[in-house]
Amino acid sequence: MSETVEAVDAEQDETTAGEAGTATAEVTAEGAENTEDTGGTEEAEGGKRSAGVGEDVLVQEGDIAGDYLERLLDLLDYDGDIDLDVEAGRAIVSIDGGEDLEKLVGARGNVLEALQELTRLAVQQETGSRSRLMLDIAGWRADRRAELRELGKSTAETVISTGERVRLQPMSPFERKVVHDAVAAVDGVRSESEGEDPKRRVVVFPDA
Repeated sequence: MSETVEAVDAEQDETTAGEAGTATAEVTAEGAENTEDTGGTEEAEGGKRSAGVGEDVLVQEGDIAGDYLERLLDLLDYDGDIDLDVEAGRAIVSIDGGEDLEKLVGARGNVLEALQELTRLAVQQETGSRSRLMLDIAGWRADRRAELRELGKSTAETVISTGERVRLQPMSPFERKVVHDAVAAVDGVRSESEGEDPKRRVVVFPDA
């Protein structure tokens, strides 16, 4: 999956089969966290919200999410192993091992993002608190994170060598956060986000 620098605004989000694709736009609009991701600070507000949240609470979130996702897999008649973990102040839930799971990822992870929001809402309904739970399916986020880290690093190096800013193609909040973090690890450059979702993108600048 290659990333194109200076992607044009005319690029349209890929559509995915069935009702899941429609759910992506609806759930993202209603449920996504409206946190600012300028310069890699997208998770800052989420980090403040999670301050003081004990691991037992996060384990409870994971258990609730696991039960919700297990019912979903049963309903779809999909196979998959659900793994629960706690990392960096949030519950982590992953589903692996099923032949049909890629259908739950969708084009550029849009179905996965929708399912993550639905799972967070299911947890919130049980606990009464907004969840920052992270969902991964078929290892998509892990693979995508590695690609985006390389993109952020290579883009930063390009900006340093040319002295010109670079605008990347529109990305999801998850994707932008990974790129911001990768850019922040390189001296001499900085990054910001511009635009509105779903066309919000990362811009990398020389550090004046």
